[in-house]
Amino acid sequence: MEKRKLSFWEIWNMSFGFLGIQFGFALQNANTSRIFETLGAETDKLAVYWLAAPITGFVVQPIIGYLSDRTWTRLGRRRPYFLIGAILASIALLMMPNSPTLWMAVGTLWIMDSSINISMEPFRAFVGDNLPDNQRTLGFAMQSFFIGIGAVVGSALPWVFTNVIGISNTASEGVIPPSVKWSFYIGGFVFFLAVLWTVLKSKEYTPEELEAFEKAKQDRYPN
Repeated sequence: MEKRKLSFWEIWNMSFGFLGIQFGFALQNANTSRIFETLGAETDKLAVYWLAAPITGFVVQPIIGYLSDRTWTRLGRRRPYFLIGAILASIALLMMPNSPTLWMAVGTLWIMDSSINISMEPFRAFVGDNLPDNQRTLGFAMQSFFIGIGAVVGSALPWVFTNVIGISNTASEGVIPPSVKWSFYIGGFVFFLAVLWTVLKSKEYTPEELEAFEKAKQDRYPN
């Protein structure tokens, strides 16, 4: 018994959510320092506020990886985490440029980074779960493609709003510019819709099927 070979578009669908994940990461990385400074952060303290990224990655990723390996629901094994993370991250993206105070913006960064990691970590295992060995390279390459597209478009979005559409990139003191706000609004919707596409268009094997695949593999390659 072997895993079914998936078509190009099936692999496209199961990887598409990474476009939204990286879109959110790119907006966060490119604009959060500016938001902090607008709300009164001192430049020499920005590194302290950014501790959210390495700490949440260090803590959240192994926990989510452990839990998703042991989760089985009607929605599947990995997809519940895709969806929960996308909902929380999208809300955080909508909240971030509307934070009234610095401490709320910092708290939102922690929520956003944790939520992005909740979605992202199971995506890596999704390839191993669903693809036969000879298609995994294509699966990871497809994820890398969407990571690149999301990073470029997400990082450039405020510039596009300002220089192409004509939305202002400046605002009064203590106010986030409209170009940044709209970028985060678009980012929230892109994140959620891209991940939702993968959730709705992809399927997962049942525990019994995965166990059968593993047993067949062991029978072919006994120790």
